[in-house]
Amino acid sequence: MRQIAFYGKGGIGKSTTQQNTAAALADLDNQIMVVGCDPKADCTRLLLRGKRQATVLDTIRETEEEEIKLETLVTDGYGGVKCVEAGGPEPGVGCGGRGVITAIQTLQELGAYNGNLDYVFYDVLGDVVCGGFAMPIREGYAREIYLVVSGEYMALYAANNISKGIKKFASRGYARLGGVICNSRMVENERELVEEFARRINTKMIHFIPRDKDVQRAEINKMTVIDWNPDVNQAQEYRELAKKINENQDFTIPTPITQDELEELMKTYGVED
Repeated sequence: MRQIAFYGKGGIGKSTTQQNTAAALADLDNQIMVVGCDPKADCTRLLLRGKRQATVLDTIRETEEEEIKLETLVTDGYGGVKCVEAGGPEPGVGCGGRGVITAIQTLQELGAYNGNLDYVFYDVLGDVVCGGFAMPIREGYAREIYLVVSGEYMALYAANNISKGIKKFASRGYARLGGVICNSRMVENERELVEEFARRINTKMIHFIPRDKDVQRAEINKMTVIDWNPDVNQAQEYRELAKKINENQDFTIPTPITQDELEELMKTYGVED
């Protein structure tokens, strides 16, 4: 079983990328569980065709401990993908990162990891400096990390910060960087910029996802692209990404760069005047 965490700044398209990748892998007869680690609880929305499910934290708050069952926390989505949402604390109370810790521990206690899973995906906030959101890495659940970025400064800034955490926890013998996924925003020299950023932090750009309105069309219909229309070009892009992840054996300890180096990199590729 491969356990993979997807990190990226808010709004970068991390959850869209993760869900479409899961759908593509499911079409290859893989058994997959997706654990949404965002307090907004929207990391499995497309796989479930918009269906809202009870989060782990809501269930714990509203149900007696002995009555909590695995089937109340896990909902089957597209291609049989098992979908879980950690959820978050009540507004203004508690720490969102604690929900990640509680959710994973609860799933483990209920035997969610004991089946014939090929993949577990963790969809995690990547622009929050919080130990709770690092939990999939820190506790050794996620062994492979993929950073979803674009050619925009803040996306690369967040990815560089995440790579610092990966480097720290890599000393324990697990958590390796599998690559950078560029979810294009069509900025100037984007492909070359992201490839060079990946090289400098000691990894590779595993795939460049072109910007395409079919992604938005599928989301409006509450589906992954592969579910909405498997014949469009963008569906093939996600299949290519899934294939590359499935075959990837190149995992590294990242070498984060300084903020000055990142800013200079942006200037070199013409993003700044």
